[in-house]
Amino acid sequence: MIRKKSSFLTFCFSFLPGAGQMYMGFMKRGISLMSAFFLLIFLSSWLNLGPLMFVMPVIWFYAFFDTFNLRAMPDDEFYAMEDDYILIPEFAKEKSRVLQSKNRTVLAVALIIIGFTILWNNIYELFRWIMPDVIREAVYRFGHYFPQLLIGFAIIALGIYLIIGKKKDLDSMEKVHQLEDKGGFR
Repeated sequence: MIRKKSSFLTFCFSFLPGAGQMYMGFMKRGISLMSAFFLLIFLSSWLNLGPLMFVMPVIWFYAFFDTFNLRAMPDDEFYAMEDDYILIPEFAKEKSRVLQSKNRTVLAVALIIIGFTILWNNIYELFRWIMPDVIREAVYRFGHYFPQLLIGFAIIALGIYLIIGKKKDLDSMEKVHQLEDKGGFR
């Protein structure tokens, strides 16, 4: 059973997203907040996407005030509160389904890209001293900008996919309305 903890220590731990929740016994909730916070830092620095850092204060403030909202709950509500992942609430319930669906392919592609980038950069470091300056600079730039280019293409492809999907939905609804107008459906 989760028990309420010290107000002072709760305050201290609340400064690190997820730590306050973990201190109070909500491990899944804390891990999801902490993972989101540090994953955002990693992605924004690795992919050189500074604007992504603007989401960090949102996560930080959410985690900070969520800690105090949990602490201020009446005892009966606090003890009845169920620990669940915040950002991925279905994850705990559908772990096997997540890894067997379309998400599995997306995860596999992401892992391949990350692995390729790590491999590329390490091979570059091994052989850079024997490369001419022009080739060394070109290979370095390709390895540095490849993940960003791939993310950019993926975002564009996702946007096109969403537009095409919406257009198909609108076309199918228009056909249904035309059939209704002609008396095809009653």
